[in-house]
Amino acid sequence: MVLVAYIPVFIWMFDSWTAAGTYYSHGILIPLISIFLVWQKRKKLSQLKFNPTRKGWLFFIPGILIFLISSLWRIYFSAGFSILLVLTGLILLFLGRQFLRKLLFPLFFLIFMIPLPNVAIANLSFRLKIFASGVSVFIVNMLGLPAVREGSVIKTAHSYLVVEDPCSGIRSLIALIALGTMMAYLSKLSKPKKVILFLSAIPIAIFSNVIRIASLTLVSEIYGSKVATGTFHDVMGIMVFVIAFLGLALVGKALE
Repeated sequence: MVLVAYIPVFIWMFDSWTAAGTYYSHGILIPLISIFLVWQKRKKLSQLKFNPTRKGWLFFIPGILIFLISSLWRIYFSAGFSILLVLTGLILLFLGRQFLRKLLFPLFFLIFMIPLPNVAIANLSFRLKIFASGVSVFIVNMLGLPAVREGSVIKTAHSYLVVEDPCSGIRSLIALIALGTMMAYLSKLSKPKKVILFLSAIPIAIFSNVIRIASLTLVSEIYGSKVATGTFHDVMGIMVFVIAFLGLALVGKALE
């Protein structure tokens, strides 16, 4: 019944994951990863005893109310978020606390599949691209190439680079926070070190995007804007994730 009720929300999520220029193209992988994590725990779960508790209603009822109100007003973000409360309630009602402890991370990880509201995305994207542009200008100037920032436009002596919303780094930030969460969970580090590894995903994602924008600025000035906005632009888009992944791996090794 819950799955049927949430069909409109699932359709909204899928449309958000597959839309052109989406920031949540990774979203389609999240439920599959969560299912895989549960599958990995199947032996431990099979050894647990069923111990249903009525405290599940404390999560299930608020979750359903949030879902009904959100559906009435077509606020799909909060409707999607409510499924976490509903699933938590169902686990407690039918399985018990021990099962919830084992399933807590796969359940929590589903939060990364829920697209943020457009207003939040636009606000965060604007702040990120202004910050990344400013730091990139500082780096370029340090390398001996005069550059100034006007809004989200980086001007050099013979060229300029417009930092659009897709280049703000928000796509890589959201995806890499999810990746950092997974790496922290799978690592054999202590809990405080897991938190450090998770939090490090944020500055690493931002710094990776700064390197991308600084590189595009240098190429634009030296070889022209056509080269910077062509294949090199797409390659650097991939390199953001490569650099960030290596950064997370190095932080993990250092913490070990």
